[in-house]
Amino acid sequence: MKIVLLSGGSGKRLWPLSNDARSKQFLKVLENEDQELISMVQRVWGQIEKCGLAAFSYIATGKAQIEMVHNQLGTTVPLIIEPERRDTFPAIALTASYLYSVANVDLDEIVAILPVDPYVEGHFFYAVQKLEETIQATNADLALVGVKPTYPSAKYGYIIPELEQSPVAGSLRVSRFQEKPTEEAAVGLIERKALWNCGVFSFKLGYLINILKAKGYPTEYDQLVKQYHELPKISFDYEVVEKTNNIVVIPYDGYWKDLGTWNTLTEEMKQNQIGRGTISEDCANTHLVNELEIPVTILGVSNVVVAVSPDGILVTDKSASPRIKDFINYDQGPMFEEKEWGWIRILDNEKYEDGRCVVTKRVAIKEGRNLSYLMHLYREEVWTVVKGEGEFVQNGIPIIVKAGNVLHIPMKTLHGLRASTDMEIIIVHSGHSHEDTVMELYTKWSEMSENCLNVSMG
Repeated sequence: MKIVLLSGGSGKRLWPLSNDARSKQFLKVLENEDQELISMVQRVWGQIEKCGLAAFSYIATGKAQIEMVHNQLGTTVPLIIEPERRDTFPAIALTASYLYSVANVDLDEIVAILPVDPYVEGHFFYAVQKLEETIQATNADLALVGVKPTYPSAKYGYIIPELEQSPVAGSLRVSRFQEKPTEEAAVGLIERKALWNCGVFSFKLGYLINILKAKGYPTEYDQLVKQYHELPKISFDYEVVEKTNNIVVIPYDGYWKDLGTWNTLTEEMKQNQIGRGTISEDCANTHLVNELEIPVTILGVSNVVVAVSPDGILVTDKSASPRIKDFINYDQGPMFEEKEWGWIRILDNEKYEDGRCVVTKRVAIKEGRNLSYLMHLYREEVWTVVKGEGEFVQNGIPIIVKAGNVLHIPMKTLHGLRASTDMEIIIVHSGHSHEDTVMELYTKWSEMSENCLNVSMG
């Protein structure tokens, strides 16, 4: 059995902490057993490791999230790369082509697809493991996991099993689906033993490969990547699940929650405050998440979330927080990005009448990691080292730099840096941003050292 976690969404309902570069599953707002702040993806991958499933698991993610995954989980986690964000059907189709043509997985192998961000107990993954046995015993085309509802929710879709049937291998035959009913309708669905649809699908690899062939799509990963932009932006539920007749579902009776909004996420946070600030004692059910060094004070306000990041500030009543996607159409790129080697935070971004753009940013590089060896054709930079020590190379000439050093990097100048200790740098770059072109020679420091150094670093 192969398990694939889908990690392609943007998670804009958790703005301003989530953005196009940092999706909700990477936000470190949960706690582990050691009271350390971790992200949703770190929590779920840790649960998979504890269940002994990591050796059979992959993460399907977009190109923009590769460095984030490496930063939080390490570089050994197997990734299936989506060239652009489309929807769950294209992502799962690409996953199937990768398993088939690159990983050489047998067509009779069971594949389970999971969202990357469910908040569940560890034994949820034992229910996932049962999917393999279930498909073999029932000969179903699709097997799902459905959560037994704890209340009549209008936020989730429902899986409605057939009436009057005996379970086979712990599963029930599926009659139909209902997408996000009213609470009143949900009461009736629960009386019919309906289950919450938690987005877990499983199938024999050959089943989906045959669907790709029938639709005229390539089954070779490299070919499907080239045609990926032509695939419809549609969910797997609509394109496959609702068109399949032979479906079974395994009922899961345990804790499960979708942490996609601020009101649900804060219910699972162990502390009411993360970051600098104050919440007065007369505030009830109020949460503060502050990523800036500017203090935030909240007085006498209950049932609210205040979230502060380089991308913006959100103040919302918890019940209104799911509507955030309708109010964040701001014309700006991500102001904070995690990288495999560290992170970048935009401090200031000014555009002038003559077309020049001046950007100031704080950059952190982890000990032993490096920035690529590259040049900017239409942008000059000034670096001020504010923390740590490292090796800086400019046009093949190496020097040691440390806190207090200021470096000027003219246009069309090759440069790179490796951190000997944890480093932080203030970078000011100036140029005509719409014209800037980057020429990258090497991403690995060893390749740069071998080919470009004029003086040995010893």
